[in-house]
Amino acid sequence: MRTPFDDLVEDIIRRGYHNQRLEGHSDIVADGILRDLRSACAPLRADIETGVVRAWKNVPSPGDRRRKIDLLVAEPIEDADKPDLTKTSLGIENKSVVTAHRNKTSRFDDLTKLLGAYQSKRPETVLVATVIVGTAHRFLNVSDRISPFYGATFDEEIRPRLSTGDQKLWEDFPAAVSKNRPQDPTSTVAHFRGLPTRPPGMTHISGYDYVLLVPMHIDNVSPPYVEREFADTANCDADYGNMIAAICTAYTARWHMG
Repeated sequence: MRTPFDDLVEDIIRRGYHNQRLEGHSDIVADGILRDLRSACAPLRADIETGVVRAWKNVPSPGDRRRKIDLLVAEPIEDADKPDLTKTSLGIENKSVVTAHRNKTSRFDDLTKLLGAYQSKRPETVLVATVIVGTAHRFLNVSDRISPFYGATFDEEIRPRLSTGDQKLWEDFPAAVSKNRPQDPTSTVAHFRGLPTRPPGMTHISGYDYVLLVPMHIDNVSPPYVEREFADTANCDADYGNMIAAICTAYTARWHMG
């Protein structure tokens, strides 16, 4: 099964490397999820096509204008290209912990605060989180330790070598190598499983309607790939399909059966 995370793999290969300082991956994942939802969920597709709701990316959250959500589906404010934050129906936030797994606590806190913001404003909102968990034991920190210091040489001579399997990169740029402990991916998966979730009909309970954990091998040296046989998660393709189905079920129940 092809997922938006396969789209992300292609984007990293095309760009040459994953920039962990930017959130560009979030837009790719958000676009892919919306594409698949429009294909698989007739009620949502109809609402978008008739203008009942619209989709926005990187929208400030209610109660915290500095904190944005990656994808929001909501009724539009009349005569304005803005969502009505009192009439949100679906929100999706995409996080990643690819290197420096100690940052998992900060990403977890971000998701907890986002949940609180939407739960207090409109608890019926279908809220979903996806988290990419890096499985590589080392990572070539291109964005911080290489690209800023080589100018045109970077694009001409270094970028074409990245994410191609050129193992000599580890030797050529030892100061740019960040190491993860072997147990970090498992620990990060377990940490995010602590996010609260809720059954489809329990909108009075504070929790995400789905949390998707996606193991990916990204080190900027080898070609990236979705870690489909990672032992600490279930089948991520099946999980993705379950997430799409769960979103559609919750959306239909909350906005088309009242």
